[in-house]
Amino acid sequence: MTQMQQDRPKDRPWLFRTYAGHSTASASNELYRGNLAKGQTGLSVAFDLPTQTGYDSDHELARGEVGKVGVPVCHMGDMRALFDQIPLEQMNTSMTINATAPWLLSLYIATAEEQGADVSKLQGTVQNDLIKEYLSRGTYICPPKPSLRMITDVAAYTRANLPKWNPMNVCSYHLQEAGATPEEELAFALATATAVLDDLKGKVSAEDFPGMVGRISFFVNAGIRFVTELCKMRAFVELWDEICQERYGVEDPKMRRFRYGVQVNSLGLTEQQPENNVYRILLETLAVTLSKNARARAVQLPAWNEALGLPRPWDQQWSLRMQQILAYETDLLEYGDLFDGNPVVTKKVDALKEGARAELAQIDSMGGAVGAIAYMKNRLVESNATRIGNIESGDTIVVGVNKWLTGEESPLTSGEDAIMVADPKAEADQIKRLNDWKSNRDNAAAKTALAALREAAKSGDNVMPPSIACAKAGVTTGEWADVVRAVFGQFRAPTGVSANRSNRTEGLDDIRARVDAVSDKLGRRLKFLVGKPGLDGHSNGAEQIAARARDCGMDISYEGIRLTPDEIVTAVQQDEAHVVGLSILSGSHLPLIRDVISKLDAAGLGHVPVVAGGIIPEDDAAQLREMGVARVYTPKDFELNRIMDDIVDLVDSKDIAAQ
Repeated sequence: MTQMQQDRPKDRPWLFRTYAGHSTASASNELYRGNLAKGQTGLSVAFDLPTQTGYDSDHELARGEVGKVGVPVCHMGDMRALFDQIPLEQMNTSMTINATAPWLLSLYIATAEEQGADVSKLQGTVQNDLIKEYLSRGTYICPPKPSLRMITDVAAYTRANLPKWNPMNVCSYHLQEAGATPEEELAFALATATAVLDDLKGKVSAEDFPGMVGRISFFVNAGIRFVTELCKMRAFVELWDEICQERYGVEDPKMRRFRYGVQVNSLGLTEQQPENNVYRILLETLAVTLSKNARARAVQLPAWNEALGLPRPWDQQWSLRMQQILAYETDLLEYGDLFDGNPVVTKKVDALKEGARAELAQIDSMGGAVGAIAYMKNRLVESNATRIGNIESGDTIVVGVNKWLTGEESPLTSGEDAIMVADPKAEADQIKRLNDWKSNRDNAAAKTALAALREAAKSGDNVMPPSIACAKAGVTTGEWADVVRAVFGQFRAPTGVSANRSNRTEGLDDIRARVDAVSDKLGRRLKFLVGKPGLDGHSNGAEQIAARARDCGMDISYEGIRLTPDEIVTAVQQDEAHVVGLSILSGSHLPLIRDVISKLDAAGLGHVPVVAGGIIPEDDAAQLREMGVARVYTPKDFELNRIMDDIVDLVDSKDIAAQ
């Protein structure tokens, strides 16, 4: 080791996290304690969709979704079980929660107090970014303005009571997964941060405001083009410093730091040759660790097999070991920034900043991020269509997907236990414990606490103190959210998919001719209804299917996310749809699609063909076909034109005009 290396202290590594949670609070607690014992240094909690969208596990919309994509937390008892034997005062906890962020943070605070923790020492973050939920993830509840108000309520409360807590994690991760270009990811995330800070100005004193700016953190995505991604992170650092200084007058450089955590790109994980994902994850990790001046504060890596289903503890351990080897076995943390002064990096960073500034100016001209939601959504859908089109055409090469398809069968994916399956009994168990909780609590205390929450929401008072009181009184997630829905209303975000034909017709002439021919035979335009039953808000696939069907000349019906089976069947009746496409990525495809098909049969619509798409194991696909699903598509079916041909074939073969 050189004298320079000896004189310079080695940097501390970033926080090692694994995004985890499933089935029940007790099962997730066992997983957390196991990961901490293996060297994980921070927790990253995944909540299930009912918890994220403010429903108890026994709600109609929660059916089939309980414990699927995360852990169900309905009340204080669940939160207590989730962190059993985990001292929260010593932990750094990230909770990926948005619409119900005030509530989950309240439960966390109440649990910490019950443990005897000094709440002022709590460290971690709630994501608390509703704008990206309207654009890409879909777990919003209320309209933008009251949602923004609750975000800044959380921020103001943590400033006064949890000074080490990050009240908002501006999340560009899902923007990239929804198709954002690097420039769009930069601009849309920074516009979200400024919308929050602008709203926060009147809620904290001028003296405290710079410190509040310093508590805003970010959660980003790192894709496979790791040179571009590295430069993107450096652009984030420089643009955020510029905004903090020029827009908000923050003088302390420490308060202008771009502090971010990262999960590398799950969108790029392939179902085909999934072992290749290990290399993808490593390369994407380098994008956010190599440059010291733009290094992530926390990193959580997906497992190599997440495109196939729920990863096992061993799979998560493999990703954790990747971080540990990089941090402790290499000499990465012994040097300063490797890229300062590099002309190639400087040129790329400057170009990204220029593009982002142009987008920011456009968003500002529309009144900021809240006023530009529809604009940003449209941009994401178009950018995603371009990305998918490039993979279809081969302009973008994805190894094992559109090139070098021949390979050996992976021994890692064989055997009954290759993929972990959520406990099918977990939902019933969760509902029983929820009913027991309600039976044993003080209902009068719960009603009093909910009344105080309702009054605070109406009056404009900060919702955090009454929410914490609700947590301690035994209120449930659904009850808390019902008050919020009653006071602030619900919202349906724009889909980004216009029913009007677009100019994106390259390579579609043959399919358009087939659609015209079948439409002539039907006596009207082929009608394709795309529906998303249940609570799954991952709408990217549904949007792209709807957009491509539109461009192929079909008459499309797509109302967005979070529809009940009854609503879908009613839409099929009203629209006289010729074919129905159901998109579900949460793992709840079997019960939800079974419901839709049975309700179609009951309504006399059993002749309408149904196709389904999602992360669907082959055994489940076989069951869906037995139910009567005509086609099942998974992420490996990336050629959308083939899907369009299938849809035309289905309608043509059914000869529905004769029905």
